[in-house]
Amino acid sequence: MKLQPESENIKDYLGELPPVIQFHTPAIQEKINTIASRATTKREKAKLAFETARDEIAHSFDTQNPAVTINAEDVLCNKEGICFAKAHLLAALLRGMDIPAGFCYQRVLRKGTVESGYALHGLNAVYLEEEGWFRVDPRGNKPGVNSQFSTDKEQLAYPIRIELGEEDYPNIFVAPLPSVITAMQESKNSGELFYKRPERI
Repeated sequence: MKLQPESENIKDYLGELPPVIQFHTPAIQEKINTIASRATTKREKAKLAFETARDEIAHSFDTQNPAVTINAEDVLCNKEGICFAKAHLLAALLRGMDIPAGFCYQRVLRKGTVESGYALHGLNAVYLEEEGWFRVDPRGNKPGVNSQFSTDKEQLAYPIRIELGEEDYPNIFVAPLPSVITAMQESKNSGELFYKRPERI
């Protein structure tokens, strides 16, 4: 699939988007400094940032933690969040290291069956000069889910089954979708958010 950046100006994918995507906050800066101490190239930094969001942040639907985190700083401090929240954190870490990052979405079955309905799933696109744009999914691995950092062949969390009505959107958005942020803000807990997630972009 050919990815479609919302903006042709790569600098648009480097900015802060307060209050959701900020990288001059204490915890984000501390994590960026930790990553920078362990990596030299932008590719290495991007991979470590991805692994931070994928592995160090628990997925609220997996843990059944009721907390809803939205802002990158809160996600990192609480070590908790759903796919959208993890994508917000990864974007903040990457942009804070001068690595362009955008927001991507997929339409997936909510509970694996058509009867359960559909919901958006959030992930990221990353830009490296030697690779161009590629997608990564910091959702978090579990049995049946094995997402990896790969610049050649995508290895995302969910294979899209178009025959079941799922959809892989090629868009690379500069900012998280307003409908996603609204759903997160208006949900009392993660259980409510599970059903309030938008169904499509």
